Amino acid sequence: MHDLTDLVLLTPKRHLDHRGFFGETYSRSRYAELGIDVEFVQDNHSLSHAVGTLRGLHFQSPPFAQGKLVRCGRGAIFDVAVDIRCGSPTYGRWEGYALTSENGHQLYVPVGFAHGFVTLAPNSEIIYKCSDYYAPKAEGAVRWDSCGVDWPVSVDLTISDKDAIAPALADFVSPFIHGENS
Repeated sequence: MHDLTDLVLLTPKRHLDHRGFFGETYSRSRYAELGIDVEFVQDNHSLSHAVGTLRGLHFQSPPFAQGKLVRCGRGAIFDVAVDIRCGSPTYGRWEGYALTSENGHQLYVPVGFAHGFVTLAPNSEIIYKCSDYYAPKAEGAVRWDSCGVDWPVSVDLTISDKDAIAPALADFVSPFIHGENS
């Protein structure tokens, strides 16, 4: 694992004192220096009540493809990205990271990756920036259990009907071509 070089795991600095902490969660110029030179146009925020709530693996097709900068504002999630770029040397491979309100980690998921997460703590809140606007007609998904992801939960998963019927990776025809539209 950890061979998807286009993913970037970040840990923004936190300034701690007796009141709590302060941290800068995004700076366009600093992130550009790290290779994330993206104009984000939309912020999303989701809440999942139960441990074992799985959302994903989602993407938006070109020309509405989205890169995402994901963080956990409360609770804990296991955040996953799967390379779905045809012709990529890492096609079908995945990486996953624990993003928690305590560790402050963020994951940049570039265009051409399917993204999803499972909650590890109750009432987990996920906040993420997107590089393009939500476009319902461009929505896509790969079934959560078809990519070999080792989801670290031992409870019954809560999954949407839409995610349950997404195509398996083996049956999936990707709209992304490595080096062209990703």
